[in-house]
Amino acid sequence: MTTFHRISAAMVLFAFFATGCAEDDPYQKTKIGAAIGAAIGAGAGAAIDKNNRARGAAIGGAVGILAGGGVGLYMDKQKKAIEEKLGKELKNHDVELTKLPDNTIQVDLKSEASFASNSSEVKTSFNEALTKLGGVIKEYDSTAVHVIGHTDSQGSTSYNQQLSQARATAVAAKLMNTGVNGQRVMMEGRGENQPKTSNATADGRSQNRRVEIYLKPVVAGQEEAAFAPPK
Repeated sequence: MTTFHRISAAMVLFAFFATGCAEDDPYQKTKIGAAIGAAIGAGAGAAIDKNNRARGAAIGGAVGILAGGGVGLYMDKQKKAIEEKLGKELKNHDVELTKLPDNTIQVDLKSEASFASNSSEVKTSFNEALTKLGGVIKEYDSTAVHVIGHTDSQGSTSYNQQLSQARATAVAAKLMNTGVNGQRVMMEGRGENQPKTSNATADGRSQNRRVEIYLKPVVAGQEEAAFAPPK
């Protein structure tokens, strides 16, 4: 699935979740919108580049923008806010939190805590965690939000792909229900293609079943990077 398909699918499916725009400088919004539109257009091909630039401008109105020098501090504050809100879940290892070298925050949701076996419906017991996480993401609006589902290798490849996509979609919907603007959010299923460890053991398969959320800072002059899918 191309970058364009990931972004456009999220926008079509979740457009009705969109909330009001942040009160940023309008010229910054124009700048980020053009940059994001260019990134989407590059992923989709030149024939639809014009339409995607317009779509990117709409996204730009929903996303804050960071000056390069303040990115690290901004993301550190966001990580601390998540730690404070999700202290119980982090202690229980239901959620893992990592700040990557490029200042991206990675939030790993353990499958056993968030979904029943072979289900794409978020467990009722995990709703509170996603509500708290969504509240922080809503507050820190200068990030692009990538939600990526993964499975183990049991079952068919096509089934695992569908399940991973459905779980990513379910988590994204929960976040947007808390007020996170849907135009910031992209979701993707990667099925069994990116295991963390071997699928040969039950413990390994458990680690491979997960949903990852990447919060990528939107930096002036580097806007496209925030909306590029995580590797």
